[in-house]
Amino acid sequence: MKRTLLYVIIVFLLILGCQSSSGDQREVKDNMKEANVTTQIATFAGGCFWCVESDFEKVPGVVKVVSGYTGGTGDTPTYETYGKKGHVEAVQVYYDPTKTNYEQLLDVFWKHIDPTDPGGQFVDRGTYYRSVIFYHDEAQKRFAEKSREDLAKSGRFTKPIVTEIVKFSKFYDAEEYHQEYSKKNPLRYKYYRSGSGRDTFLKRAWANGSAGCSIPSKQPYKKPDDPALKEKLTKRQYEVTQQEGTEPPFDNEYWNNKREGIYVDVVSGEPLFSSLDKYDSGTGWPSFIKPLEPDNIVEKEDRGLFMKRTEVRSKFADSHLGHVFPDGPKPTGLRYCMNSASLRFIPKEELEKEGYGRYLHLFQ
Repeated sequence: MKRTLLYVIIVFLLILGCQSSSGDQREVKDNMKEANVTTQIATFAGGCFWCVESDFEKVPGVVKVVSGYTGGTGDTPTYETYGKKGHVEAVQVYYDPTKTNYEQLLDVFWKHIDPTDPGGQFVDRGTYYRSVIFYHDEAQKRFAEKSREDLAKSGRFTKPIVTEIVKFSKFYDAEEYHQEYSKKNPLRYKYYRSGSGRDTFLKRAWANGSAGCSIPSKQPYKKPDDPALKEKLTKRQYEVTQQEGTEPPFDNEYWNNKREGIYVDVVSGEPLFSSLDKYDSGTGWPSFIKPLEPDNIVEKEDRGLFMKRTEVRSKFADSHLGHVFPDGPKPTGLRYCMNSASLRFIPKEELEKEGYGRYLHLFQ
């Protein structure tokens, strides 16, 4: 009886929210005309677009989110007709690739839906509420397939992962009253969301891993024991990473390296920096304006050599990497001055082979 009453209330609230005029539909083409030229687009369907839009709007690096319809064959869908035309409720996420990336958006997506439900999402039933990832290029397709595979292998869910991965075609904006619904109608949205069962499911599904944490990786970054390290590393690499040594300027492997690729910890392989953020500081050491993966960087106060500096170490291997100084170029104003001996460079042509294919999109 209680469930029936709750459903009636939810339906009533939905009717109230949909009384506005439907307005004109506008097809959104994948050409970035409305967003800054540096932004990129990701398209996801995860049930009610009010909720999916609200969840992605909270992600750092997301510029804007648009609710709409996609995946069908019928043109100019409306809220009343999109299901009949084969479309699903979806969102387009415009994001700044210097602040977030497609893999991170996939991570957010998985942790805000039920990927095991083929018949809809939570209280919203029907194929037009099913979960779908719409990829815009082959790189997005590879990332989406890998993330789905990783989620399936993680053991997080006992049921099969049924979220589809489909090539993007056209996207149609939903009516204006659907855009930013959670902000325009906070009370109605709150009642709908709490009654939909979405948050209850997510809390239970991710009880031992908060939304925003990465799906368990097949490649954990570990530090070998000391005998193995001495066998693996050169004398200079060992002195720098394990004994806080410093290599001579202009006499190290990467200070003048201009190839495209990423730099990983020589001990553990954890990704640290990108060539896209490397610049010539004139110091004779490889210098970067920011890390590729900030979570893999640990900064500590260093009072050695009778001065106060900020030491930079890797998170998983605890390798000494170098120091960071506040005299770098814009936009960060930082100079991550690293030792080549702490790093291993992986050129973009070898990223896939080396297991870092998720970073290929940075160089395309």
